[in-house]
Amino acid sequence: MTIMYGISNCDTIKKAKKYLTDNNQEFTFHDYRKDGISAELVNEFAAHIYWQDLVNKRGTTYRQLSDEQKQSLDKESALALLVEQPAMIKRPVLVHNGQYHLGFKAAQYDEIFA
Repeated sequence: MTIMYGISNCDTIKKAKKYLTDNNQEFTFHDYRKDGISAELVNEFAAHIYWQDLVNKRGTTYRQLSDEQKQSLDKESALALLVEQPAMIKRPVLVHNGQYHLGFKAAQYDEIFA
């Protein structure tokens, strides 16, 4: 079973979905905005992916944080922010055969689905 987590209007998500479809990989897409997100799900991600890697520091949501918020970011505050602001989660999070992967590059997916 393969589940991709993200936001449907994200360009990286669109590329990853296209890759999976073009390579005949069945998957379920979980849209944070439509399907929701919980502290349990974010904590599950953090149990498999280093919490600092989950934070998308290049996105608008992160850049809009105050300097104080950015400087005082620790695991607890970051995970709470990711639940509040799921657009701040680096995308996509891909769960395939119990393995957690972050981001999309065709070569990375070639290895995952080899």
